Amino acid sequence: MAITATHPSYFASKYGPWASVTGASDGIGRSFAIELAKSGIHVVLIARRRAELERLADSLRTTYGVQCRVVPADLSSNEGIAEAMSATKDLDVGLMVCAAGFGTAGPFLRGDLTNELDMIQVNCSAVASIVWTMGNRLVERGKGGIILLSSIVAFQGVPRSAHYAATKAYVQTLAEGLRIEWKRYGVDVLSVAPGPVNTGFAARSNLTMGKAASPTVIAAQSLLALGKLGTVRPGWLSKLLGYSLAMTPRFIRVRIMALVMGGMTKHLGT
Repeated sequence: MAITATHPSYFASKYGPWASVTGASDGIGRSFAIELAKSGIHVVLIARRRAELERLADSLRTTYGVQCRVVPADLSSNEGIAEAMSATKDLDVGLMVCAAGFGTAGPFLRGDLTNELDMIQVNCSAVASIVWTMGNRLVERGKGGIILLSSIVAFQGVPRSAHYAATKAYVQTLAEGLRIEWKRYGVDVLSVAPGPVNTGFAARSNLTMGKAASPTVIAAQSLLALGKLGTVRPGWLSKLLGYSLAMTPRFIRVRIMALVMGGMTKHLGT
């Protein structure tokens, strides 16, 4: 589902000529980069693994005829965040996609504290720094967009994934507030709240997933929602889970999510 097939022609005009994508080496970030290249927008690819980024850049240049800039940067460090932002200062970036992130699962007290703090850095601190920097640029530009990756777990506490859910609650709340703040400046802010997605995320998070959405579907549906919605739940599973729980009291949602996550993490013990 290419943007250009269903989205008005102003998309590239408003959100181009360049887009910047974190977490672009695989998963949802990679799919965002591909969908943007399909629309004719040049792409800045940001992630840790240079080799993966170079391969993707070569493919996008060859297939879609767009320009690509590769920026290897580790967003778990302040130096990496600064490097990612300085690498785009000379470009007219109209869209920022913050797709980098990771999760943890299982009993919180059995987790590694260093890893948990790194998750705050990547999922929250890096997002705040990037959004502040790019937000200032887009406001000065007078138009543009920012896409933040939330999750269906962002809307209530989630036992056995408590800390990851907390980081996504931060992202969700930030996006909701900034959407209203920046609307008058012509800057669209979208929160993307998918359910399980078929990426390497599950392996890193020690999750056992059953049905999962394609990252291509997540990216395509999100780009179509930009400028129209404040939060999008791409994929049928996220819609089913999200809307079925929407009217349920929060404390009951926490109990339900405990059952769901318990099944996905039972291999980790108690």
